[in-house]
Amino acid sequence: MATFEELVAEGAAVPVDGWDFSWFVGRATEQRPSWGYARLMGERMAQARRALDLQTGGGEVLASIPRAPEQLVATEGWPPNVALARERLAPLGGEVVEVGEDEDLPFPDGAFDLVVSRHPVTVHWDEVARVLAPGGTYFSQQVGAGSLRELIDFMMGPQEVGRARDPELAREQATAAGLTVLDLRSEALRIEFVDLAAVIVFLRKVIWTVPNFTVDAYHDRLRALHEQIERDGSFVAHSQRFLIEAHKPA
Repeated sequence: MATFEELVAEGAAVPVDGWDFSWFVGRATEQRPSWGYARLMGERMAQARRALDLQTGGGEVLASIPRAPEQLVATEGWPPNVALARERLAPLGGEVVEVGEDEDLPFPDGAFDLVVSRHPVTVHWDEVARVLAPGGTYFSQQVGAGSLRELIDFMMGPQEVGRARDPELAREQATAAGLTVLDLRSEALRIEFVDLAAVIVFLRKVIWTVPNFTVDAYHDRLRALHEQIERDGSFVAHSQRFLIEAHKPA
């Protein structure tokens, strides 16, 4: 069995660019939402003519669509992911535009009949509504309020769960932007980490889980977590996910 120091060194050395989670196989598991976002998104892409994927990451999910619309555009704000997405989406004829999460979208009004987004950090509903054509659709899977609360509280102490990622708040904001919410569902999903390196890689990759995480800053909490995993066999947390589909009236 690897020592604490070996697991820390391994977790700190794994590359974390993009949204490929294949490294975690055998070291962590995450239950998937029952609705199957990638499949549903792919079905909508096949029916679209002009589509936009917001905050695409490295383009991993978007690249899985079986059929691309005639115009396919993605945005991403982190330069390493921009490069990965451009390479990955090139076979689909996809264009990747570098846009920060808090910036307005550099597209004309009504430019797209489909806008999608998987796990956006922020949603600017007014901008989504603006770039959607009348009759267009916004389709998104998002992280819900209280996601990974067990891990966050272990690392940082008890944290207040606000409304920022509440599905009902998303409904209110979409409605306020002039969209009609057609579907809204949520689920709590089990995540299990079987060694400390997996936790470290996850926190380095999903950087908003524990803001400003570094191995040095959280050394003592990581040691305590390692001891708990050795005692219990794993560390279990739960992610919160919700699916929202909204329509812009014609």
